[in-house]
Amino acid sequence: MTILVTGATGSVGRLLVDELVTAGVPVRALTNHPARAALPGGVEIAHGYLGKPATLPAALAGVDTVYLAPLPAYVEDFVRCAQDAGVRRIVVLSGEPAEYEAHGDPSTWHYYRIERAIEAGGFEWTFLRPGQFMNNTLDWAESIKTSGVVRTPYAGAVQTPIDLGDIAAVARVVLLDETFTGQKLTMSGPEGLTAPEQVEHIAAAIGRELKYEELTPQAYLDRLAPLIGLETAQWLLDGFRMMAEHPMTPEPTVAQILGRPALPYREWARANANTFR
Repeated sequence: MTILVTGATGSVGRLLVDELVTAGVPVRALTNHPARAALPGGVEIAHGYLGKPATLPAALAGVDTVYLAPLPAYVEDFVRCAQDAGVRRIVVLSGEPAEYEAHGDPSTWHYYRIERAIEAGGFEWTFLRPGQFMNNTLDWAESIKTSGVVRTPYAGAVQTPIDLGDIAAVARVVLLDETFTGQKLTMSGPEGLTAPEQVEHIAAAIGRELKYEELTPQAYLDRLAPLIGLETAQWLLDGFRMMAEHPMTPEPTVAQILGRPALPYREWARANANTFR
């Protein structure tokens, strides 16, 4: 049984390819950049991208099970191609906000747009719903290296950041075990942390004193909107506000599925210390 991994050069998809190869599973990797990805030997390459629907029929030919990376704008195209190819089962990398989005305006749907389309498409499915990625804090590296300061809004916002490797490991188990079909798996790291606490872990990892400064919401928008657009910046800001008003609590999913604890942030910080030095 060949499994198609979409987004095979992405942050989770690339790790998942390694997980499946190690498990001895035939893998077809959908990617526009196979050389840059340095995919393992024996992995079948499908040149293409979810955002280029014309590349999907060849990638999906003869495939029973798909790992679907999140690209909401093209999910309907994917569904049509997957139906035409006879795909039976899809494991979706969704996100923790999907349940919240489901109760909002459809124009605001992101992860839930993907989930809804897959359900409506008649596939067997499992939805992986991780929260914040630990890797998101790599965005602090330049500020840490140049000024030793990290600035975010809502200092009291509590996240439960998760390691990308844990997400990929869970995805591998779920792809190979159909008893997870029909489940929505909310995933997190093992602890709730504020941004100042994360900064403390990074400081300990690099052996250097760091400072945290809280930004006002408007200052955050003024900084970020010129770089990523006001709508996206406001969406991120709203997420910080929600986590300040409703602190996140750890989910046991990773430990339950993998039979080991999820990676703590302090260990992730040590493993990535050179990025912050």
